[in-house]
Amino acid sequence: MSVLVADRITLYRGGRPVLREVSLTARSGRLLVLVGPNGAGKSTLLGALSGRLAPDAGSVTLEGRALSEWAPRELARRRAMLSQRVDLEFGFGVDEVVALGRSPHPADTLRDARIVDAALRAAHAWNLRDRNYTGLSGGEQQRVQLARVLAQVWDGGAQGCWLLLDEPEAGLDIAHQHFILRRAKECAEAGFGVIAVLHDLNLAARYADDIAVLAEGELRRHGAPEDALDPSLLSGIYGIPLAHGMGIDAA
Repeated sequence: MSVLVADRITLYRGGRPVLREVSLTARSGRLLVLVGPNGAGKSTLLGALSGRLAPDAGSVTLEGRALSEWAPRELARRRAMLSQRVDLEFGFGVDEVVALGRSPHPADTLRDARIVDAALRAAHAWNLRDRNYTGLSGGEQQRVQLARVLAQVWDGGAQGCWLLLDEPEAGLDIAHQHFILRRAKECAEAGFGVIAVLHDLNLAARYADDIAVLAEGELRRHGAPEDALDPSLLSGIYGIPLAHGMGIDAA
């Protein structure tokens, strides 16, 4: 089992703390969803867990080693991150964008081509393979970027590789939102560690194995969905009355 740990991390931006002594343990084989209102620190926490953002205090470790101790290429083979927005201004083809995910690995033309093909299919983006990336809609680009991060860690489930997804459902229609989250769940079941930032509490309740609730840069609850998505807790955090019905709904 691979374990990713944030230990009392604090991170400042513009002189103010956006994370305050957050401690969190995530394990491979499970889908952990980060929820909370805008400005809660969800994306910042995900950035710290990926190694993209260095905390001002505390530490983040993967399998007991600080992320700073991992060689960049070695770390890139063990975790891949899907950001909210990836801007590419050059006229890359879709297959070229997905192939970027293979760059941390030793070159193997035939194997890389097979993985790119499989990742496109897994991300429901196979029909886009002959298109120019810059000509795609936002939702189509999101599916291609998912294929890229899948290609990056394609053969790493048994090693406990990690997929970090920042609002992976953004810009997608309802059908593709559920498709992406089913895929994330399947990756967790295959042995990957998966951490996703979501705004939709009902999607979180449906797909997460564990949920971490953040507010004002602090971790307010971490546990099973039925515990973390407590209506009284969420009502206070979001400032509106929420209740369990068919999901988490305004009361």
